[in-house]
Amino acid sequence: MNRRFRFGLAVLSLLALAGAGLYLGAFVNPKFWAFTLSLRLPRLGGMVLAAFAVSAASLVFQTLIRNTIVTPCLLGMNSLYVLIHTAVVFAAGAGSAFATSPFVTFVLDIGLMGAVAGLVYYKLFKATKGNVLYILLIGTVLATFFSSIQGTLIRLMDPNDYNALLSSLVASFTQVNAAVMLPGVGLLVLVAVWLRNDLAVLDVLALGRETAVNLGIEYEAVIRRLMVGVALYVAVATAVVGPLSFLGLITANISRQIFKTYRHSVLIAGSVWGGIVILIAGEFFVEHAVTYSVPVSVFVTIGGGLYFLYLILKEGRA
Repeated sequence: MNRRFRFGLAVLSLLALAGAGLYLGAFVNPKFWAFTLSLRLPRLGGMVLAAFAVSAASLVFQTLIRNTIVTPCLLGMNSLYVLIHTAVVFAAGAGSAFATSPFVTFVLDIGLMGAVAGLVYYKLFKATKGNVLYILLIGTVLATFFSSIQGTLIRLMDPNDYNALLSSLVASFTQVNAAVMLPGVGLLVLVAVWLRNDLAVLDVLALGRETAVNLGIEYEAVIRRLMVGVALYVAVATAVVGPLSFLGLITANISRQIFKTYRHSVLIAGSVWGGIVILIAGEFFVEHAVTYSVPVSVFVTIGGGLYFLYLILKEGRA
């Protein structure tokens, strides 16, 4: 790794560490330090986990699709998450253990999203002979299908249950439960270990199918496993904090613009550190500068949408 890459990663990591320290220690009454820390530490942990999972998955996904203006939300995981929570509240009620227990909800989210990822992005990818465009089409259709069912359930739902449901449909770090953090981290580590050999050839995959095959890589099998890994990473992040649709789009492209390299070890690290900085800065702003209680995901979605339009216009001019 050359000096420029090391310097850029060092700056991002220092910004993230400084932001974490400021978030934990700012505006704290010394008498309530322990209590404040018990509230802020799980939130900080949720930010780090979400930034790591979403940013890494987004950059890998863009390499697999060979398009820098797409995000893993096209796989339909966000829509499935919203449908799961809506269906649970509709069937069991907002006061049931399925809706109120963080651990039960986490297991349900991961189980169903993992099953869909395995079925759709492994079996169907194999059936379509590795055509990534089919995967994008399938993901878009599934997202529309899940959203349609969710919309129907909302119309039939008790208004009181709907009011209780609303807070769980957007990403919020104020509701992160420490009980699900460890299982979430464990799953991310297991997926990374499972895919370690496939991740090592990302630089070659970025050169295209023909080049990768000529260099002895089992292209379809590697792409298939990595696509499942991307879906599982997004599923874990979504199950812990909620859907963060545009975060990966922002962090992956900022990392590419800063480092201007095809070395994925650098790009992924830059994307992750950038994601941590963005989420910590956003949460700090929301908690201390905004009068009303607005989830940071709202600002991420607005900023991501504007950034997406910028990238589209930039691609059009090029």
